[in-house]
Amino acid sequence: MGNLHLVTIAIIAANVIISYKGFGDYNFFEKYKFQVGPIQRGEKLRMFSSGFLHADTQHLLFNMLTLYFFADVVIQLLSPFYFLVIYLGSLFLGSALSFYFHRNEYHYSAVGASGAVTGILYSAILLQPDMSLYMFFIPIPIPAYIFGIAYLLYTIYGMKSRIGNIGHDAHFGGAIGGFAITLILSPWLFQTNLLMIGLLALPIVLLFILKKMGKI
Repeated sequence: MGNLHLVTIAIIAANVIISYKGFGDYNFFEKYKFQVGPIQRGEKLRMFSSGFLHADTQHLLFNMLTLYFFADVVIQLLSPFYFLVIYLGSLFLGSALSFYFHRNEYHYSAVGASGAVTGILYSAILLQPDMSLYMFFIPIPIPAYIFGIAYLLYTIYGMKSRIGNIGHDAHFGGAIGGFAITLILSPWLFQTNLLMIGLLALPIVLLFILKKMGKI
């Protein structure tokens, strides 16, 4: 990895500063976390502010490490400004999908940059699908597009089964954001990566089919 771009440093710094403020200040954490009831009452800022809060240091570290590994791909192949658009857009779409699925659960709450970071991850996969990913528990490199499809299928399963204390819907919304915004900003991908676009779109289509059928 080369030197981190200033925009990546700024986002990591914002996450660290705001998260640590939340760790030590219960009222601050409660005021800015994602929660359905207050958002329905008009506190729309929570849709964004919750993306800079984290449950604990491990949660923060995992998200920032993932961002660190994939930010440069998006910045170098698009631009720092487009990277920021994708990051914030994915954050919002992650919150929006969470709100949609939990709109009748007044007390449902969540925090974390996972939606935004997943959006950057999927943008990077779309821009450079032939890159390989190395997972801690798998000793061989995995093609990025295989990982992307498998991860979204697992996320659908997580949404359906509600496994773990994880905002699977925010991850999925972030992935949709990264996918859609990258294609809007980079229409040339339809000429160069059309097959990959179709493959990565399959889990997204599956989610909406399952939702329409009432399976999620």
